[in-house]
Amino acid sequence: MRAPVTAVPGRSLPEREVGPVTQTDIVRFAGAGGDFNPLHHDPEFARRAGFPGVLAMGQMQAGMLAAWLTDWCGVEHLREYEVRFVAPVFLGAVLRFSGEVTEVTDGVAALALRARDGETEVLRATARVVVA
Repeated sequence: MRAPVTAVPGRSLPEREVGPVTQTDIVRFAGAGGDFNPLHHDPEFARRAGFPGVLAMGQMQAGMLAAWLTDWCGVEHLREYEVRFVAPVFLGAVLRFSGEVTEVTDGVAALALRARDGETEVLRATARVVVA
């Protein structure tokens, strides 16, 4: 088991960039998660629904953000993780993950996390992790 990371309020987590999101990423995630909604693989269906093209499943970018978080803190130290989808993610998106320690109480840090595509925030999350 990995030792808990050190955290103090105001500390920023090391940022990570992921992407660009490809149709292959979306198809692979659909296969793993069983989400075959045509919004994710049929460009004409997505356009008729009012989108400029197919969009990624929100759980895909939530999973990517969780992987980034647990690479930092260790999955064994994760206690809570909640996400809110703010905007859709389309093909070609390059996601930038960032976060900050907002509070540390009794060895547990509260984190505010986000994912952006350029200047557009696409995902907000909070997490609680055990820290040193």
